[in-house]
Amino acid sequence: MKFIADFHIHSHFSLATSKFLVPEYLDFWARLKGITVVGTGDFTHKGWLKELKEKLEPAETGLFKLKKEYRLSNLTNFENLLSLNDEQPVRFLLTSEISSIYKKNGKVRKVHNLIFAPDFETVEKIRESLLKIGANLDSDGRPILGLDAKNLLEMVLEISEETLFVPAHIWTPWFSVLGAKSGFDSIEECFEDLTENIFAVETGLSSDPPMNWLCSFLDKFTLISNSDAHSPEKLGRDANIFDTELSYFSIKEALKTGNPQKFLGTIDLFPQEGKYHFDGHRKCGVRWKPEETAEHDGICPQCGKKVTVGVMNRVLQLADRKNGKERPNKLPFYSIIPLKEILAEIYQTGANSKKVDNYYRLFLKKIGAELDILLNIPIEEIRRKGNETLAEAILRMRRKNVLIEEGFDGKFGKVMLFEKTKK
Repeated sequence: MKFIADFHIHSHFSLATSKFLVPEYLDFWARLKGITVVGTGDFTHKGWLKELKEKLEPAETGLFKLKKEYRLSNLTNFENLLSLNDEQPVRFLLTSEISSIYKKNGKVRKVHNLIFAPDFETVEKIRESLLKIGANLDSDGRPILGLDAKNLLEMVLEISEETLFVPAHIWTPWFSVLGAKSGFDSIEECFEDLTENIFAVETGLSSDPPMNWLCSFLDKFTLISNSDAHSPEKLGRDANIFDTELSYFSIKEALKTGNPQKFLGTIDLFPQEGKYHFDGHRKCGVRWKPEETAEHDGICPQCGKKVTVGVMNRVLQLADRKNGKERPNKLPFYSIIPLKEILAEIYQTGANSKKVDNYYRLFLKKIGAELDILLNIPIEEIRRKGNETLAEAILRMRRKNVLIEEGFDGKFGKVMLFEKTKK
């Protein structure tokens, strides 16, 4: 069965997230997006764990589905999408992101990791073990531990070897295993002899597979992409494509082996849209390519402080290849622009405007689920059921014929499809 999965999300118990990050809305938006498997996120939080147990029921092995009584049968803004919405099966897979902040090799490290679990019993054991070491699990959906990431991996493996441990958004400057501000120079430096138990790494919003192909030390890992969604609408901005049985263990095996017949690749935002792609200082309006940072010795000319080194620069620091095509196990990847962002550019208004929302609903109803529109549905069909401009925009996106303003120092970039004179 071919399907799309997005494993890394958050709940409404995480800081700075939407109140609509509840199972009902996650189920609903996954259907609109065309996503079959959604991570739960935040399974270490007591309140979220209780809510998951209350609203989900077992489905295929290691997966869960929303109980019928919680299905959103009608939403004011989406009442015309019920037929589309009901056709898309949605399953939940138990996941959680954990932040480790600790000192190692003379430097403070801040590393985020994603944990997959096959059942609630395993989740409860992970939670109990973390509570025993004094972790505060209920102040934030993504808990912060003073525990070495290697020791966290060891703890999780001791609880169950059926878990999957994935370093999250590995290049993000502030909170990742390879980040410029607080990371390491290799996966092995962080996890030492336990590295053999890591099979996949998450590339993050500010990088895409070809950037990661430049580093041969990542060849052994399956490269996965997830949305890290802080609201239901952000589901699927990065995601993964599978062709397996619908079960936890089939998904885990595909990620473990990277079998190109089972794990078909990833869906990624253009990495330049990520808010840490280039170097710079947001407050000073300084945005630099890596070579510009080198020319200025990394010092902002406006304030005299060091600029934030972005993902592109950090990848080049650790890269040992000039051509990523040398990676032996490359998998397909598909660069996308979210449909609402495309519509915002076409209609010259905000992505969250009522006008864009109306057109978004109209095109989903007439054409299909969002990721199908972006990736699969023939351009002629989009032209016939939508309009000429939308078809042209999707064609340009698929061909990567785009205009780019790179993100930097916490500011998202912009990826555009039309020159201003032609809008």
